[in-house]
Amino acid sequence: MAMPRQSTPLAWLRANLFSSPLNTLLTLLGLWLLWLVVPPLLQWAWLAADFVGTSRADCRSGGACWVFVREHLPQFLYGFYPAGERWRVNLGIGLLLVLALPLLVPRLRQFRRGWVLALLAYPFVAGWLFYGGLGLPVVPTARWGGLFLTLVIAGSGMAAALPLGILLALGRRSELPVVRAVCTVFIELWRGVPLITVLFMASVMLPLFMPAGVSLDKLLRALIGVAMFAGAYMAEVIRGGLQGVPAGQVEAARALGLSYWQQMRLVVLPQALTMVIPGIVNVFIALFKDTSLVLIIGLFDLLGIVQAAVTSPDWLGFTREGYLFAAAVFWVICYGMSRISRRLERRLDTTADRQQEMA
Repeated sequence: MAMPRQSTPLAWLRANLFSSPLNTLLTLLGLWLLWLVVPPLLQWAWLAADFVGTSRADCRSGGACWVFVREHLPQFLYGFYPAGERWRVNLGIGLLLVLALPLLVPRLRQFRRGWVLALLAYPFVAGWLFYGGLGLPVVPTARWGGLFLTLVIAGSGMAAALPLGILLALGRRSELPVVRAVCTVFIELWRGVPLITVLFMASVMLPLFMPAGVSLDKLLRALIGVAMFAGAYMAEVIRGGLQGVPAGQVEAARALGLSYWQQMRLVVLPQALTMVIPGIVNVFIALFKDTSLVLIIGLFDLLGIVQAAVTSPDWLGFTREGYLFAAAVFWVICYGMSRISRRLERRLDTTADRQQEMA
């Protein structure tokens, strides 16, 4: 009987980094590049950086001036939202995080009905908190900005894209020629146009087709454009999942006497959505990053606020700090969505390794 090999750090290094002359060369090259990049970056971003102060005069060390980020942090997070009303933003985002707990804590899924009702009510509660009215001071959307606005646009787009994508995917596979043609034209039209063009049309051209005296809020127009654009991409992802469901599943559902919508709700869609979780999250991540394009229509999201701050005469020369902060925020949120996706994959047994183990 063969004895199991002992796993030691030295054995791991030999097997993964120095297993051949080519791997050894690539490892040494990678270490050399890290030596060129990491120490200077660490020196600039941490060891020689300035963290304390209130103006650019307090940044004298020659390293990163994180004073710039600290002084503009409220603006980066909330835009021009009134300081005394920012608790409403915090409360709205906190409620959303609480509603997301069933995705991470399986025990909470037993309250599925209450969770679904809370999710359906959340857009109305959040809209009331963010905009105001009914006892709260009104904060116009023109004053929304920063990371708050980025989350509003991305979250609204994600929430609308998934159900819209499901309907479009089902419509494109429909046996009714008219429904199939309409959905196909819609998907191909929106997928063939860049998002920047969609935003421009929603902001500039759409008001020209509105009746006299009728106007839509600029943010609302942007949300509609983003939802349509993301829904078209989502439809193709979900259609791929629908095609991956074995035909025998549908035939068995028909044999049980289930109607079309019962087949989709109970048999087909659960399997299809489970198989395309990575694709769905990929669309969400791309949508979250594309929210920076709203700057062209005068909406100051996180990146737009950073760009405005670095061009301020009082803070010229600190572009790297501002863009590095924005990049870090985008990376953390996108990486978080990716990790949640992997966790859902493992839980629903959709990864290839898990399927092989079960086989």
